[in-house]
Amino acid sequence: MGSAVAAGCALGLGAPPGLSAFAQSATDGRDLPVVEHVLENGMRFLLLPRPGAPTIAFVTHIGVGSVHDPAGATGTSHILEHLLFKGTTTIGTRDLGAELGLFTVMDAAQDSLALLGDRRSGAAADDAARLESRIRALEDSARVFTVPGEFDEILTRSGARGLNATTGYEATEYTVSLPANRAKLWFVLEADRMRNAVFREFYAERSVVAEERRTRVESSPGAMLFEAHLREAFRTHPYGVLPIGRMEEIESLTRPGVREHFQRYYGPGNTTVAIVGAFEPDSAIAWAEDYFGPLPPGDAAPASSAVEPPQTEGRTLEVALDAEPVLRVSWKVPGAAHPDAPALAMLANVLVGSRDARLYRRLVREDRSARSVVAAAEPGGRDPGLFTIQADPLSPFTPEAMLTVIVEELDRLRREPPGSDELERVRARLEAASVRRLTSNEGLALQLVASQALWGDWRETFGLQERMRAVGPDDIVGVLDRYFRDDGRTVGILRRAGAPNPPEPRSP
Repeated sequence: MGSAVAAGCALGLGAPPGLSAFAQSATDGRDLPVVEHVLENGMRFLLLPRPGAPTIAFVTHIGVGSVHDPAGATGTSHILEHLLFKGTTTIGTRDLGAELGLFTVMDAAQDSLALLGDRRSGAAADDAARLESRIRALEDSARVFTVPGEFDEILTRSGARGLNATTGYEATEYTVSLPANRAKLWFVLEADRMRNAVFREFYAERSVVAEERRTRVESSPGAMLFEAHLREAFRTHPYGVLPIGRMEEIESLTRPGVREHFQRYYGPGNTTVAIVGAFEPDSAIAWAEDYFGPLPPGDAAPASSAVEPPQTEGRTLEVALDAEPVLRVSWKVPGAAHPDAPALAMLANVLVGSRDARLYRRLVREDRSARSVVAAAEPGGRDPGLFTIQADPLSPFTPEAMLTVIVEELDRLRREPPGSDELERVRARLEAASVRRLTSNEGLALQLVASQALWGDWRETFGLQERMRAVGPDDIVGVLDRYFRDDGRTVGILRRAGAPNPPEPRSP
């Protein structure tokens, strides 16, 4: 559903000029000449040769994300995303044996530090300080034997662009684009990384991740509201924990624990690769067999045993910070593969998908009571999640006033469903988006792997858009009646610290 909302809302402003003949000839998407190849170990390749510039986009989708983190070790998948750029047994080192020897000593010091637990007063505090200092000194000694950034440097010297990685709730993805005549390099490097990753600079990188959390979450009012809102909505399911993890668990991560998680789950059996651009599929298949074929499949990603209990009453939370007010209101909805997902995505478009969309027009253009209003499916996609509307009120309007208007507009939609003209405008934006989504090699590769992961078929991402176009007024009213109930609603309010209690909610 999230991809459908993005396609309908973010990309629906018109078709770009100068579309390639390729895009014009395959706007449906399901007709794309994708070659599928699956290795005996389960690793899947989606190969799409395209005419045009001599570049190739590679997207590696590993079906392991933060919902698969071990109990008590949230942030494991995220720190792995960082560590996999640190090199292998042959890349990034001057003396692997010396490095590994130091790793053993510093990991033992970390174990001793963990045994101290929370007893950090008196002699225990002195012991903890000595152990922390020893770990830092050992890691400094290990750096003598490293070649910092060599993995990135090899790619950069070969003309790589867009080197990036992201950790989500259900997957980790690595992206890069290479010149066509450097395609084989990707197979060499990625197979080496999957087989021989070395988690050097582990404790320094753990500190980097902790600082990232402090900067991006704990120092950001919007992120703090987002985290608190998810935690309130998901009291059992791991969707309630941000992929970056909880601070106390980040600071307790160990190299052996992270390495074990990697060795069990980050194998070919959980990996799908999309390759899009100027290449020959036969060559890519031969390289895939040569470099990845010999690797063991690894274990299947662990299923989450946590099921969120049904929500039986509305929930409200407030966060008081020195920041402008924000409202977040969510309703529990099914996952992205559910038959109701297209109608929910169309609902988002009807509400906020354009300047003429109902909720955007009322709050931002007409009443000028909100700076912005957006709707999104979050936080994951595979399991039941949330349909969230966020509004940033302008003074003197309050978050409560935003909530009143949102509820009014949803009730009005029930009474006055969108007519044919209103839906046709949304469908026109979807048509433009269906063309746009074919113009970028990397964007298309991302869609292919995400669709394969969610539905087990790369074509379904394009079929979803067709199902969205088939949504009618009764479908939208149906999802409103099924899911947008007070007992399934979670409201999060960011209020300026020290502000007086708000007056009774009033509509703009």
